[in-house]
Amino acid sequence: MVLSKKRLISITFILMIVFFFILFFLPDNIIGHRDDNLLLFIPKIMFLAMTATFVTVFILIFVFRNDYIKGQYHLFSKFKYYLRLLIKRDFVSKYRKSVLGVLWSLLNPMLTMLVMTMIFSYLFDFEIDNFPVYLLSGLSIFSFFSESTTLSLSSVIASESIIKKIYIPKYIFPLSRVISSLVNMLFSLIAVFIVILVTRAPYYWTMLLIPIPIIYVFLFSLGVSMLVSSLAVFFRDLKYLYGIFTTLLMYLSAIFWPVTILRGFLSQVIGLNPLYQFILYFRNLVYWGTVPDLWSNFVCLGFALSSLCLGTYVFMRQQDKYILSL
Repeated sequence: MVLSKKRLISITFILMIVFFFILFFLPDNIIGHRDDNLLLFIPKIMFLAMTATFVTVFILIFVFRNDYIKGQYHLFSKFKYYLRLLIKRDFVSKYRKSVLGVLWSLLNPMLTMLVMTMIFSYLFDFEIDNFPVYLLSGLSIFSFFSESTTLSLSSVIASESIIKKIYIPKYIFPLSRVISSLVNMLFSLIAVFIVILVTRAPYYWTMLLIPIPIIYVFLFSLGVSMLVSSLAVFFRDLKYLYGIFTTLLMYLSAIFWPVTILRGFLSQVIGLNPLYQFILYFRNLVYWGTVPDLWSNFVCLGFALSSLCLGTYVFMRQQDKYILSL
């Protein structure tokens, strides 16, 4: 069996429809409580169907396109050293000629936390226990997404001189920006634990599971990064519009306000925001000390894989045209 692109796309749509109807008609004791509003229940089922579909498609690709996977891995292995150089360059250049250097990775989230704590904890009537930990746990996830995707947006354009001289897998450029932002995020996690220690908040064993939401948001950010870096080559104004989008997304992700202030329909609609789901997962582990249920993992995995597949498809489909627009 030859698994061509057209056949793979057809199989993906067929599987998504099949999984959707299977999940939709499962009994409540398996799929969970059905909401009275089908407009909210249907997106939930779609997330599950998309997750099951993408996992199945990944398995099919590894089975039937094993030669393609090996070829891509062999090509990637040739440029691993260059990828490391790009990551090191991005990380070092961020704090070049600064007095405190890498320490800003610790100080920046803590100073931001202090400012927002004064504004939202004292000026607004938000009754949140241990607000600094609540704020910083959400801010760490969002800052990683915002920084990685914003830097990746112009990564291909900024590498114009290299792309025109030698052949290199172009996905290395947004990938290097996402990984360098991940390194910065690891430093911000140290700031989270310092704040927990200073505020005498409890440490939970669930903090050992922190790598799980980090993997989810990493895959999601990588997918978005590949998508926006590809679109920015042909639509240069995107870098101005994207800053407005991330600002709006920050206020819609319940970073510094409690989701309990929302009522009725809005309290359920916010669940369609991927960043809110990643932040909620992270807060469950760090702030509340609870293990997210299976549904939370399916939703986060669905968002992550959907973003990764869409971003990879668009990037790989358009990459041969980049040189004509650079």
